[in-house]
Amino acid sequence: MKMNFKTLATALGALVLTTLAVPSASAACGSIAQPSATHTSWHSELGQARLLTVSEHEAGIVGFWHFKFASKGTAGVPDGTPLDAGYSQWHGDGTEIMNSGHFEPLESDFCLGVWQQVGECTYKLNHFAIAWDSSGTHLTGPVRIQEEVTLTDKDHYSGTVTIDNYNESGGLLSHLQGLVTGVRIDVDTPVSSIF
Repeated sequence: MKMNFKTLATALGALVLTTLAVPSASAACGSIAQPSATHTSWHSELGQARLLTVSEHEAGIVGFWHFKFASKGTAGVPDGTPLDAGYSQWHGDGTEIMNSGHFEPLESDFCLGVWQQVGECTYKLNHFAIAWDSSGTHLTGPVRIQEEVTLTDKDHYSGTVTIDNYNESGGLLSHLQGLVTGVRIDVDTPVSSIF
């Protein structure tokens, strides 16, 4: 095969320009790359290209989790009382989905949230659910779940949770607060680890 010098030079030149145009990136404890305050949209920047290795630790909060909520500081509810347990997935695009074990499917046991990294290994979640009565025929109103969790290692997190249930007019029906813990589920997680 005969190599054309002009074709080779053009290809190498394009590769060099592409490499130089890649913005530099870095990863901390599971951070999702966020634009800096001076960058409000995507712009190519000339800079040093770096290859990053991705480890499970750098994945941070993103992944599949078994979570538990327990009461702490809620008036009329003893500390340590289970409030909920189930499964959640925190996605790399800043969204989250939860399958609640506390609610029956008729009452709405799946709900959605959005999260943001607020510290080195700390994440804030704002989550909304649609609540129905036990017959599944009468809407009772929205439920807002807020969490602030910190990764204690790559497979565990802990933090605080508040659960506020509202009627359709925006009146607060109930307020619960407590602690949340999470254990990562991966392809090798045995069923015994979720009990």
